[in-house]
Amino acid sequence: MDHSIKNNAESLVKETHIEDGFYVLRLQNETTDSKQFIREVSRDFIQFHFCVKGAAQLAFNDGGYQLPLHEEHSILLYNPQRDLPMDLTIEKDSWVVSVLIPIKKFHSLFSTEANYITFLTAENKDRKYYKDEIISPSMAVVLNQLMNYNLHPSIQALYFKGKAYELLSLYFNRPANADIEQCPFLVDEDNVAKIKKAKQIIIARMAEPPTLQELADEIQLSLNKLKEGFKQIYGDSVFSFLFDYKMEVARQLLESGSHNVNEVGLKVGYSTASHFISAFKKKYGTTPKKYVMALS
Repeated sequence: MDHSIKNNAESLVKETHIEDGFYVLRLQNETTDSKQFIREVSRDFIQFHFCVKGAAQLAFNDGGYQLPLHEEHSILLYNPQRDLPMDLTIEKDSWVVSVLIPIKKFHSLFSTEANYITFLTAENKDRKYYKDEIISPSMAVVLNQLMNYNLHPSIQALYFKGKAYELLSLYFNRPANADIEQCPFLVDEDNVAKIKKAKQIIIARMAEPPTLQELADEIQLSLNKLKEGFKQIYGDSVFSFLFDYKMEVARQLLESGSHNVNEVGLKVGYSTASHFISAFKKKYGTTPKKYVMALS
């Protein structure tokens, strides 16, 4: 299988090798333009694509046919008759998580339950398959944990492996009460909408974010529910999430070469260069200046 990546947003694409041809791809487009991602995928693979935020389109036959991938929706693809390369256009301010797994390995996970997964039955296992489904709240939690995490590098591989298998388990196991057991807070769609609004607020005002209490008041949610809900949905505290977001924006601005270190620091909310340099080094282990020098 060709693992090459061809795209115009390389810094926004992170691919994690789980094991034996099993991959998780995280595509995060925080720019103001749509970005295209192309990757070879052979006919031996089953593909899962989850739109965590925004929108995307999957193209086939050199763009002759397109499938929309809407926010909070997933698409499952499998065609044993031909290769299905990923040709994914990610709209601005959009996040997508894709999972690629060899069909043989996938089948082994359900070998005793093949009749439960309809396309794995004897008469269907060699036929192409497509399914568009809504992402459940419990799956949304795992997806956001894959996109936003704060872990020591030594355990990241184990973490991603666990989350990838958890995501597949939740995709195929959706009893009526699963979401309640997984995450009681997320049963209330109004609360989920408020937490999403909170995230949009802190991103929009990252240079001068509100306090937690001000944020809770603005979205009309108690402080405890804001903290609890944000952690459940995005896998991190409000300000830890914001810190990681600001550092990613700073990194992209530095890579663009259009701003100096002081300007980048101001744009992401640091009034002094020394504070920004300290924060950047905490996140990436090097200073902004050395980071830029390493790019050339």
